[in-house]
Amino acid sequence: MVNFIICDDNLEILNKVSSIVDEEMMKNQIAYTKHTFNDYDSDFIKIVESKLPCKIYILDIETPTYSGIDIARMIRDTDMESVIMFLTSHDELGYLVLKGEFLFLSFINKYNDYQEKLKKSICKALDILDKKRIIRFEDRGAVYTIPIKDILYITRDNIERKVIINTEHTKYSVNKTLVEMLDMLNSSFKQSHRSCIVNKKRIAIVNVSKRRITFDTGTEIDWLSLKYKNEVI
Repeated sequence: MVNFIICDDNLEILNKVSSIVDEEMMKNQIAYTKHTFNDYDSDFIKIVESKLPCKIYILDIETPTYSGIDIARMIRDTDMESVIMFLTSHDELGYLVLKGEFLFLSFINKYNDYQEKLKKSICKALDILDKKRIIRFEDRGAVYTIPIKDILYITRDNIERKVIINTEHTKYSVNKTLVEMLDMLNSSFKQSHRSCIVNKKRIAIVNVSKRRITFDTGTEIDWLSLKYKNEVI
């Protein structure tokens, strides 16, 4: 799931940016959510501090409460993965953005063909997310994007003949096999059971005697077999 976080104190531009996002995402058939704000208020800060995956920020440089430059600095203090774009009417502030080294994607002037430039930037942002450590799959016409680091474990549903991807945020049901999932994932993922794959980087405790695995979120599973215990340990 791609999360667009958009902030602009001009309601007309905010609505236009929101519609451009819809337009571009409909072309890509990628599952997404929009979070729109007209100021960098407490609700916006909560989004910044949240663990939502695949964030794309479209930031206004100046709002009544904060500068988008300050917000970008706040984002980069803890998050180097999200994509940041600046949308502004203040070209003269470009040097401050460059000086800040925020690893931003684009700096777009609201009064210089911003709509077309924003469309191109959204396409670039999706390419960037696609090249990061993520997996993508299609389900019912929508393409889902999941950061690998968010996955805790994957199990097989023998009744529906699907696999269930369990992340720290939600669950996804996918028409794939465990073997196919292993091919998509990196070496951090190992089988713990014939019907389960685990993310070793997210494991906190392995209790072999009780055949239980505890993840760093506190989630526990009993998908640990003696055959695969050495893979996990």
